[in-house]
Amino acid sequence: MAAVPPGRRLSVPAAGGPARTAAPVLPGFVGRRRELEELRADIVRAGLDTLAGRKSPRGRVLLIAGRPGSGRTALAEELAGQLAGQYPDGVLRARLTEAGGAPVPTERTARALLTALGAPVPAGAEEDELTQAVRAALKGRRALLLLDDAAGAEQVDPLLPDKSECLIVAVSRGPLTGVPDVRPCTLGGLDAASGVELLERYAGPTRIMVDPAAANAVVEECGGQPAALVLVGGWLAAMSKLSVVDAVTRLRELPPGDGHDIAGRPLARAFHLAYEALPAPSARILRLLALAPAGRADAHTTSALAGCSVSAAQTALEDFEARGLLRAEPAVGSLPPQYLVPGCLLDMLRELMRTEERPAEVELARARMLERTVRQLHSCRAATRTDDPLTRKRLAELPRPLRFASPQAAGEWLTCRLPALLAAARLAVQDGRLDTLARRLVSALTRALTAHFGAEEAGPELYGLHQLVLDVARRCEMPLEKAAALLNIGDLDARAGRTSAALGRYREALDAARRAGDPYAISRSLESIAASYHELGDWQRAVDWYGRALELRLTRGELADEARLYGRLGAVRSYAGQWNEALRDWRAAASACRRLRDLPGHARALGEIARVHEHAGRPQDAVRTCREAVECARQAGDDRLHAAMLLRLADTLERLGDPAAAAGHRSAAGELLTGVSAGPSGPAASAAQPGGAIVPLPSPAEGEVPGTRTAPPD
Repeated sequence: MAAVPPGRRLSVPAAGGPARTAAPVLPGFVGRRRELEELRADIVRAGLDTLAGRKSPRGRVLLIAGRPGSGRTALAEELAGQLAGQYPDGVLRARLTEAGGAPVPTERTARALLTALGAPVPAGAEEDELTQAVRAALKGRRALLLLDDAAGAEQVDPLLPDKSECLIVAVSRGPLTGVPDVRPCTLGGLDAASGVELLERYAGPTRIMVDPAAANAVVEECGGQPAALVLVGGWLAAMSKLSVVDAVTRLRELPPGDGHDIAGRPLARAFHLAYEALPAPSARILRLLALAPAGRADAHTTSALAGCSVSAAQTALEDFEARGLLRAEPAVGSLPPQYLVPGCLLDMLRELMRTEERPAEVELARARMLERTVRQLHSCRAATRTDDPLTRKRLAELPRPLRFASPQAAGEWLTCRLPALLAAARLAVQDGRLDTLARRLVSALTRALTAHFGAEEAGPELYGLHQLVLDVARRCEMPLEKAAALLNIGDLDARAGRTSAALGRYREALDAARRAGDPYAISRSLESIAASYHELGDWQRAVDWYGRALELRLTRGELADEARLYGRLGAVRSYAGQWNEALRDWRAAASACRRLRDLPGHARALGEIARVHEHAGRPQDAVRTCREAVECARQAGDDRLHAAMLLRLADTLERLGDPAAAAGHRSAAGELLTGVSAGPSGPAASAAQPGGAIVPLPSPAEGEVPGTRTAPPD
């Protein structure tokens, strides 16, 4: 794993950023002293349960309510910063509303919180399981949860920890009816002095000090809304030849707003003041940032949307930040900065884009952005394979801005940009007009995640991505893509222990594969169905489905797959106690390995034949076959496998009453293992390695059938 040290999980945010992160970069906090005092006092205020003599069943919930642009998130962050020292388990953040205004699914928020807490995140788990896991992970901890932009109580209530010392700070438009014992702190405008101070931080002190009356008039025209004051301050900073009086005059000249100005009239007027002062090229770039996934944009995203150079895009972003139109996010390593479009401006930007951009241009901009993202993801994945000459050549052909200096830099970029990448994939699939690009984007993101973090680590994200592919395949009636997505989802279900759910996925995949007429997908589906029955202990059905998969492989002459399937049939029949049939299958597996000149596979197959002989009560045949396996492993030159076969032979001899010979073989095995790197050994471990064709049986001493699933290869 290039970017995440061993033992650390990939951090995937719920919507607006990683669940555990540094506070966003904001101007120095201004005003709200009364509100802060009320919120701090509310932490220790006796609740209804306490007054009734009962212990509160939930952690304390503080609610900050206000319209977008009122500074509600800034107040929540200031409160969290002041209280962070009292919560040693950290501050966890999650944004509960998408950039487009849709509520974030609770299961996605729960996954993000579990990841931040270092708790297991089962791929494909349902909402109830995930929220219960969040409550369990928070038990005994003292953390602060900041849940920003909650659409309703149904998003907050499932995440509240039981009998916890945690503090929950929720931000919402209004009261969260349904969450008990919550008293909202409702925000209005800033007081005049605080409003002037905020205006001064953007516009500079000189013009504010020269005309304080005009500054107070600006605060009044803006209704004390922090977002509006920031925009006017940014306008004054950019328009250095104009005075504060000019700002007041222009605000009063602007129309009071209409039904589209849902963010509020003062904010709408301040936004239009700032927007109209932009040069035409910059205004177009700003409009198109409404398409930025998750409301996040860097120079590459902006360059692709606007069709301009990366350097021009970076200059525009910096200018927008100075004008208060964007907010820079905390820097991550050596990565270029990323900027957040304030949620209170997004609706107005979308309306401007709708009225001033042709639909074809908007679609083209979105397509350029997705295409650029696909190329970045290809480069990100290729950074992990620099030992391949062909990959190095392809990387050298990419433009320099798309290349990564090292695998670590690529992994850092993938982790930091993951919220926007996942949002881009979801938006592309939902759009429905760019299905080819959507499939390419999902495929590239899946490969990059697997290359950097591994299938196990990235399992929860991969599950969602395969679901997106499935949505496109169903909508476009693409049976082969549908089969592939179902197989991938089924594999993740199986790894999570949801075998019955996996079986349903595999059956649906088989139907789709048959409609597509693809032999590989059909065989893969048959084998996966058999593996599910194997896991469920239904030996007869497992034998039946493995037999169907084998029959298809036999007709195609795929010898390596034949060897594997004969081995799996032998394993299942051994579990079922069908010794003669098991011997026949293992011998067929050994024969196939011999024809393949696969000496390690042949040795493993012989070892399993010996074990079946022993299970069947034929110890002499077991010893003879074990000796053949030892010799075959020796010829293969695999010291670990050779030692494993010697140990198996020693166990068999000891059970036959020849401890001296057994001791000699154990000693020889020990000599072989001297100097071999630590790790799993024996036939069971060998069969688990890539390329291993044989599934081992439990030893006679174990006396029980293992419950682990034998999965087909990807």
